[in-house]
Amino acid sequence: MNTPADPAIVLVGPMGAGKTSVGKRVARALGVPFTDTDALIVREHGPIPALFRSGGEEHFRRIERQAVERALSAGGVVSLGGGSVLDPDTRADLRAHRVAFLTVSPGIVAHRIAGGSRPLLAGDDPVAEWTRIFTIRRPLYEEVADAVFDTSQGPLSGVVDGITSWARTAIPRGTPA
Repeated sequence: MNTPADPAIVLVGPMGAGKTSVGKRVARALGVPFTDTDALIVREHGPIPALFRSGGEEHFRRIERQAVERALSAGGVVSLGGGSVLDPDTRADLRAHRVAFLTVSPGIVAHRIAGGSRPLLAGDDPVAEWTRIFTIRRPLYEEVADAVFDTSQGPLSGVVDGITSWARTAIPRGTPA
């Protein structure tokens, strides 16, 4: 994959952690473009729930991988879908970028995911399913992360300011010393 001269600032984390909201504000603060890979997929392929219904999760993950490659090569601030880190090639690509892991507590995420159309959270207890998925993916988020920011408490502006300050001096984990 071709990487930009200036590595992207990549936000990873579970569904409902605020990657899109935070990412837009961080990009604005840094004066760089913002790309949300889920929004890119929807724009080019249609609604994510429909993609899951028509082709299954494996089909969606192939489309997602292509969107991630394009977004990373464009640079700026990139918000990845929660499951993007499942792909080993994506995890390898992230070594060349500055990666912030946004985390959130199950109690806070409950209202953020309520009434949503997230295909992986369909069922009787979306919070329990969210917790199960987050438990599985958390080690992958931690593997790729250069920094961790909790979006559970305080004003969003505090998280944005923290990421913005960090991003100005952060060096990707995969950069040779």
